[in-house]
Amino acid sequence: MTTVAVPLPAPAARARRLAGTGALLRLALRRDRVLIPAWVLGLGAVVAGTGSSFEALYDTAARRAALAVSMNGNGSMRALYGPVYGDSVGGLVAWRMAGFGAVLAAVMSLLIVVRHTREEEETGRQELLCAGAVGRRAPLTAALLTALLADAALAVVIAGSLAGSGRPAAGSLALGLGIGAAGLLFAALAAVAAQLTESARLAKGLTGAVLGLAFALRAAGDAGTDNSSPLTWLSPLGWSQHLRAYAGERWWPLALFAVATALVACAAYALTARRDLGMSFLPARPGPARAPRSLSGPLGLAWRLQRTTLAGWTLGFVCAGGIFGGLAKGAADLVGGNARTREVVARMGGQQDLTDAFLATMAGLLGLVAALFAVGAVLRLHGEETAGRAEPVLAGAVGRLRWAAGHLALAFGGSAVILAFGGLALSVSYGASAGDPLGRTGPVLAAALAQAPAVWTLTGLAVLVLGLLPRAAPAVWALVGGCLALGWVGPSLDLPRWAMDLSPYSHLPKLPGTDATAAPFLWLLALSALFTAAGLVGLRRRDLC
Repeated sequence: MTTVAVPLPAPAARARRLAGTGALLRLALRRDRVLIPAWVLGLGAVVAGTGSSFEALYDTAARRAALAVSMNGNGSMRALYGPVYGDSVGGLVAWRMAGFGAVLAAVMSLLIVVRHTREEEETGRQELLCAGAVGRRAPLTAALLTALLADAALAVVIAGSLAGSGRPAAGSLALGLGIGAAGLLFAALAAVAAQLTESARLAKGLTGAVLGLAFALRAAGDAGTDNSSPLTWLSPLGWSQHLRAYAGERWWPLALFAVATALVACAAYALTARRDLGMSFLPARPGPARAPRSLSGPLGLAWRLQRTTLAGWTLGFVCAGGIFGGLAKGAADLVGGNARTREVVARMGGQQDLTDAFLATMAGLLGLVAALFAVGAVLRLHGEETAGRAEPVLAGAVGRLRWAAGHLALAFGGSAVILAFGGLALSVSYGASAGDPLGRTGPVLAAALAQAPAVWTLTGLAVLVLGLLPRAAPAVWALVGGCLALGWVGPSLDLPRWAMDLSPYSHLPKLPGTDATAAPFLWLLALSALFTAAGLVGLRRRDLC
């Protein structure tokens, strides 16, 4: 008897490819029940706090107008934040948060999509799920729907918090939709990257590179005097700004987000239909037949795994230091005679003159961001462990402490390296703008390196959590994010001293320009050593994940 295959009707075939989407969506939301609310509520609180800060600092229309004129007249500030379209409190919030909020929404979205697509395939969990009644397109659809719900919630929280504080409803909605739409577009871009690459780490890096390019295009376009530079229209971050929240809203840029997101999502679906599970369009190149001598030990292996990341972070810190240094010379002019602004700068950078306070603030910002690299380098141990790649290494003549020491050397030493390069770029850029390129190299470089003990304290805390509570290791990112928020937003919100002291950075002297004693550095170093030692003891005694 001959069996004839009867093709399914088109609607039935499409339904079959999406089978199980609802179950996967519920699973993704359950797994992200802490991650998504933390991102959404945290970013919403930052936006609302920014409005309150501007309202307190610039309490008259004349002061707000003067700020808008000074910002629009400074090419470096336009490159950093974009132009000011409206001098109301809402307009200043949109100026500060449209681009910055879009970047954070993009990071949230790419993490969500990569986690529920490529990371699931990399760990082998997706293969188990697809062995059941799960359609081919269901995992990607569930990941994109999860990102859509997160970005929609973010838009609602931002719009609701601003409108609830008395800002115009139309502008609040425009700002919320612009930030949420940017996040959704980068969710689709992350979906494409997940099809192209064979590892979650590379997919995040590729999407992050696109985000960096979008920021560079937007900054290059806004650095000029033309507020409608073609470069800004090549960047989704520029589209968020061109909505012009609180400044005569223009809604049609939302159509650009809709079309671009639809096209990129269609490309992701087309790619996922043309590859096998676990495969990619950009497979890793085979290595040499014989390993080089540098891979003969765990330190060489850690260097091989993390050298590209270290190089990228170093380049990023050099660029950031160069930009911040160019802004330092005009810090006094930007602040002007506003006593409240001077007070905020003093809380962030110390009681010295405004230029030194600004340099201290920028050095502190470099220290805050350096913790992201250091913690990521420590958590690479967790990734190697959960992916099963640690077991073959530990099966040989390599103990757990030696295996961990290689990655920890990169975490502690690498953070010092990127701080040194960032501080050097900060000092040289400031010196060049002031006519003396090497005149402040020593103090500014020392100010950047002085952040290392606080960075290492958070690094040691990550080791402690990894060693004692490995399943809670990803929660370390929340601690780092909390320190970032305290350091960057806390002074402008005038938080109480006890709250600021929860961050190790608040115990460091504000360099350059103030006297420093060895006590806070020694205490933080001792705390870092204690955390690291306790974490290594736990790692040595516990079972592998």
